[in-house]
Amino acid sequence: MKESKLIEMQKRIEILGAALKNTLIKLDALQEFTQGVLTSLQIHVGKDEWEKIVEELKNIEKTAGQSKQKENVEQPVEKRN
Repeated sequence: MKESKLIEMQKRIEILGAALKNTLIKLDALQEFTQGVLTSLQIHVGKDEWEKIVEELKNIEKTAGQSKQKENVEQPVEKRN
């Protein structure tokens, strides 16, 4: 492989690495923000109401998971050669 091609690939890898690092930093900030919002909401609504909300969300997730499994079962399997 030519040296110029290797240098070009190295620059691209550095750019991708920097983009990944930036994305991870933003993801971490988003996680901290989300945790803060959830904590604020939990304090605002109180313990009893928060537990009701959590149970409702669990039920919604369970129902959505069951319907998704049902969809996956009902889909025909494609044949591959």
